[in-house]
Amino acid sequence: MDYTGLFESIRKKAVRGNPADIDSIMATLDRADLPITRAVDFYLGFVTNQSGIDRLSRYLFSGTRIQRNYCALFFERRNDWQLINKAYR
Repeated sequence: MDYTGLFESIRKKAVRGNPADIDSIMATLDRADLPITRAVDFYLGFVTNQSGIDRLSRYLFSGTRIQRNYCALFFERRNDWQLINKAYR
């Protein structure tokens, strides 16, 4: 499978970082294979827009298991342990 187009789409959505883009990226995780999960993990680091970060926070608390996991990785890399601990509790 050629992932190039999909990876570029995920990258663009992460850079824009608006809530609809984050929703689209998170939906990708529910049907993802290993290369896609790796790309999502990497490209989530491109999200800097506050509305995108807020949307990721929402998924941290109420997403599917895999969505919560990747959001936790995102916030861990930002060193936002207070939010991660709150979600864990």
